Amino acid sequence: MKPRILIVDDEPDTLVLMDELFTGKGYLTDMAENGIDALQKIKVNEPDIVLSDIKMPEMDGMQLLEVLRKEYPNLPVIMVSAHGTIETAVEAMKMGAKDYILKPLRLDEILSKVERITQLSSLIKENEYLLNKLQQKYDFTNMIGKTDIIKDLFRLVKDVAGTNTTVLIRGESGVGKELIANAIHYNSFRIKHPFIKVNCGVLAEGLLESELFGHVRGAFTGAIKDKIGRFEMANGGTLFLDEIGDISLNMQLKLLRVLQEGEFERVGGTETIRVDVRIIAATNKNLEHAMEDGSFRQDLYYRLNVIPIVVPPLRERKDDIKYLVYHFVEKFNKIYARNIVNIEPRALELMENYSFPGNIRELENLIERILVLSKDTVVSLKDLPDYILGSMPKTEHNMDLSQGLTNLTDDFEKMVILKALKENDYNKQQTAKVLNINRTTFMSKLKKYNIN
Repeated sequence: MKPRILIVDDEPDTLVLMDELFTGKGYLTDMAENGIDALQKIKVNEPDIVLSDIKMPEMDGMQLLEVLRKEYPNLPVIMVSAHGTIETAVEAMKMGAKDYILKPLRLDEILSKVERITQLSSLIKENEYLLNKLQQKYDFTNMIGKTDIIKDLFRLVKDVAGTNTTVLIRGESGVGKELIANAIHYNSFRIKHPFIKVNCGVLAEGLLESELFGHVRGAFTGAIKDKIGRFEMANGGTLFLDEIGDISLNMQLKLLRVLQEGEFERVGGTETIRVDVRIIAATNKNLEHAMEDGSFRQDLYYRLNVIPIVVPPLRERKDDIKYLVYHFVEKFNKIYARNIVNIEPRALELMENYSFPGNIRELENLIERILVLSKDTVVSLKDLPDYILGSMPKTEHNMDLSQGLTNLTDDFEKMVILKALKENDYNKQQTAKVLNINRTTFMSKLKKYNIN
């Protein structure tokens, strides 16, 4: 649908002309004879753009513009006048008008300027919508966890977000370090500025230097034009340096200078470039050991480690697993249009007792796999992979007697078969022999328990 335009002019002929022009192009229009009338119309039906004459009785265009800038600061206004001067145009633009048109009116000029401004306004609204969605996504209330250790972590992240200090996020792969970095940025005063990410661990030293600082044309083979780096892209916002423990000593020194001075030169360039960037770094490396063996600079460590945030592995917050499981079930239900409504207690218990060496990323991938492959509405033992089913032997202390004797017996039998298969390198004939059952019976049980 085309935008709505409010046309404000005290000349009836001009109102009719403009109305026919815009309605003929599919725009929605409202008309007002002066500023007071225009404000009443805006209260009833706020337009996407205002096209206002300057010279009008009761409230002229400049007075209307002043009110609109206070009460509707994001509403674009184009000023129109037959009595315009350069001084008036400059004053209107200083007050916040988006453009200025002189009478006699040129219809093609009016259409061109209105279309340009409405397109720009649409892009701004879309950007604000997407920014709002990101802010909602990384809102602290959406962070999953009920254990004391994770609640303390969320409180720290919330306190840090409101500052401008450098942050070093530490933890194993898959614990959610990037999620924490996003939460800090999108809850900070830098939210309307860029959040730029760099994975330092996947780039060679030369490529990383160019990626961070940019380069000038001819700086090296293949540099056919100037390129701005991630520091410049992040100016005013946040730069997330992931896997900071993997960069070379030479790059560490160059990075240290930027953090200390807030300035750098592009590769092959001589111009000093200053930036205002907040740094969030992350690593799964033990930087204290790296300093001891000389592979990480002590001065850079202390420059980065102003606010340390340690994200615990999933095995240290097992009570959060069930909340994460249901969170991911809801997420992938929407993505894959599935209808998983519950998880059997025994299946959930096995997931809670599994160590998850890949942490939250591994758990998320597991739930996605289950929802893609499962044909039922309830996740059960048969949906779990063998490595989880075989991860915890059945004992009298963890038996759920409410499952019934048949289910418990089947559960135990499946675990025994999985264990025997693993110990015999998945040789079916040898496994059947060890279990002292014939091959036909053994194959039947493999089919029964859906063991591949």
